[in-house]
Amino acid sequence: MKLGYKKIVVKVGSNVITKENGLPDEARINHLVDQLAAIKQLGIEVILVSSGAVAAGRSLIKVSEKQDAVTTRQLLAAIGQVKLINTYSNFLAIHQIKCAQVLVTKEDFRDRAHYLNMKNCMQILLQNDVIPVVNENDVVSVTELMFTDNDELAGLIASMLSADALIILSNVDGIYNGDPKLGGSQVMEEISGTVSNLASFIQTGKSQFGRGGMITKSTMAQKVAKLGINVHIANGTKDDVLTSLLNSTLIHTRFVPEKSKSGKKKWIAHSETAATGIVKLNDGAKMVLTSGKATSLLPVGIIEIQTDFLKGDVIKIVDEQNALIGLGIAEYSSDKARERIGQKKQKALVHYDYFYSVI
Repeated sequence: MKLGYKKIVVKVGSNVITKENGLPDEARINHLVDQLAAIKQLGIEVILVSSGAVAAGRSLIKVSEKQDAVTTRQLLAAIGQVKLINTYSNFLAIHQIKCAQVLVTKEDFRDRAHYLNMKNCMQILLQNDVIPVVNENDVVSVTELMFTDNDELAGLIASMLSADALIILSNVDGIYNGDPKLGGSQVMEEISGTVSNLASFIQTGKSQFGRGGMITKSTMAQKVAKLGINVHIANGTKDDVLTSLLNSTLIHTRFVPEKSKSGKKKWIAHSETAATGIVKLNDGAKMVLTSGKATSLLPVGIIEIQTDFLKGDVIKIVDEQNALIGLGIAEYSSDKARERIGQKKQKALVHYDYFYSVI
């Protein structure tokens, strides 16, 4: 494979493996599995993040219209998850490849011990030539416990396992520089750094069966690329999409990675929902902290401790306008931090090694 990746995370959206009638497209799943098998046989480690449980459930049971949306989703996901994993298992068995089901919730990423347990589980599966098939556990993940969508989950998995690349398969060729429905719009084949105006021309619509749109995909892609991982967005409804992409013969969008970050920083980058405290900085401290140089957060630049936290907690660091600057792990509690606000020659509240800048 021309791109030379050793470990990839492939995310398959509902819109790729679901027919227009809402039922699973088994022919497409089979074709994707054939490609995954071919990639794996080249010695590349593969992790699959797959949507489609709810669609699979819809093919097995008729739901009363009286049921509310949450319980309907739980019912369809619980039944459909069995069918989805069996479909993958049966198609992979043709290639003498085993797969394992890994169901996760957002809670699994909040606590570092949980996070490391999950990482160890994935690594032992890969070491034993098993393909992990990861999905959100929609049976227990409802409302605020849910990921934005499986794109967010796939980004977390790619960061956690320090994958070389994350490949997001959708039903479009990539990110366009205009409305894809209009003539003259072209796929942006490479995107570097933070492109703040992407949202102005990305379609805001969501797929018929998925939760996420292209804006959430691009936001997450930029975040993962910032951590040092290649991100590709491609059309999963095209034949041989994965093998063509890995051989550099496919028109799609690639987010160029920055310098790779440490494992701890990769966890911190995705831990905004786990953050407890909020610390406000002055503009000078913000400038120094986001300069790209190895700088720790010192009390001299703090103007306010907005919410309490303990030593070891993940905290949000905001600027004078309350916009998020970054996330970090507190070296001491909010009580001690308040005592040291604005003081020079004090121990850093957040060490550079445990700070992640979102800017």
